Amino acid sequence: MDADVSDSPGTPAEPDHPDDPAGGDPAEASRDASGPASRDETSAGVPDASEAGAAGAGPGGSGGDGGPGTWEERPERGPDGRRHWLRWTALAASFLVLVAAGVGWWLYKKLDGNITTDTSAAAELKAYEKDRPLPIARDAQNILLIGSDTRSGDNSAYGRDDGGSQRSDTTILLHLAADRRSATAVSIPRDLMAEIPSCHTDEGKTTKQQFAQFNWAFELGGTACTIRTVEKMTGIRVDHHMVIDFNGFKDMVDAVDGVEVCLKKPVDDADAHLKLPAGRQELDGEEALGYVRARKSIGNGSDTERMDRQQKFLGALVNKMQSNGVLLNPTRLYPVLDAATKSLTTDPGLDSLRDLYDLVRGMRNVPTEKVQFLTVPRTEYRADPNRDELVQPDADRLFTQLREDEPVTVVPADRINSGDSQADHNSEKDPSGQKPGDTGGSPTPAPTYSGSNAADDPCGS
Repeated sequence: MDADVSDSPGTPAEPDHPDDPAGGDPAEASRDASGPASRDETSAGVPDASEAGAAGAGPGGSGGDGGPGTWEERPERGPDGRRHWLRWTALAASFLVLVAAGVGWWLYKKLDGNITTDTSAAAELKAYEKDRPLPIARDAQNILLIGSDTRSGDNSAYGRDDGGSQRSDTTILLHLAADRRSATAVSIPRDLMAEIPSCHTDEGKTTKQQFAQFNWAFELGGTACTIRTVEKMTGIRVDHHMVIDFNGFKDMVDAVDGVEVCLKKPVDDADAHLKLPAGRQELDGEEALGYVRARKSIGNGSDTERMDRQQKFLGALVNKMQSNGVLLNPTRLYPVLDAATKSLTTDPGLDSLRDLYDLVRGMRNVPTEKVQFLTVPRTEYRADPNRDELVQPDADRLFTQLREDEPVTVVPADRINSGDSQADHNSEKDPSGQKPGDTGGSPTPAPTYSGSNAADDPCGS
């Protein structure tokens, strides 16, 4: 066997560095023999004491012997520290997103649950589908708004409760143009004489077809009977309906911090719970309700004057919501939606918050001057001066414009030579002095109706 081959296992010693008899590192032995290392040697690659401590530090920041290091001995935060900080930031952000989503979902479900769905009206209308008019203008919408005058429950403070019978205090046909650049609200007087079809009562009884005042339809057969009466009168297909009661109206006004009106004279009306000075002022919800319901203490006491006042107030409410950015501000929009949905009953097509939001979103870009209010052309009923009847052909002309989604022009009453009737409120009078039927080579002017828009100042200034 060769002498160079070792019989014992292990790593052979390097020939130039014989084994240290004490078992130490060869470099250590070399330094012991030659004395302390110079500063240049240290900087050339041999770590100093602080570096050695850092290199030997364990997870707890200790030195190689396991003891704790000083702050000076701890290294600056490196990439691992930054990743640790970013991880916690991401976790916190995710938590906040989850909380916000949870709160948003809770608010959504709360508002969504506020809405009452009128399934009975939908079923009644479906039974008479073959008698209903067909929609003509694609994407245009016609919504019937009904103000409920029931005196039961929370509304008992506003009058005698005669068994909770439902009444229609205000009825408005709202037409939204297909391009959503205009909205026309047409009031239908509750005392207007109309053909009321045979309807079903809540008890399942069938009423007879009759010529009676319009608001009987709601009392006899509810929302479905009112819709069928409106469709029979106008030839316009009602796509959706909303019924809102007194408290919902009050809460909506309070949610926008009041609505401004202008009174020519002071008002003191115990029946309407209303006492106000003359002049420009802002009404809260309770005052606003008394203002739109008052009949004997404001104006001439007629239902015609009261409807005009209601229209101007609704215009001021729309203006307040748009000018103050309510429709674009979720924190301000929520109280309005909460107030509205609590007292809102709709058809199944509008009974969710998403449906209502889509409706509001479609209207928020309508200019206030294009949100118009008017009343159907009517005059005193010849058989009873306390009732109204339609003025023809003016009424049919208006209904045709709405049905076919044609523009409707509305101007203040003081700009039209008017009497008690709206028969003179239309295109029969041409500003040029041209007689009806004489074209003279020029197109027939568009009909003009007496009314207001949401941009009108309540004091006319």
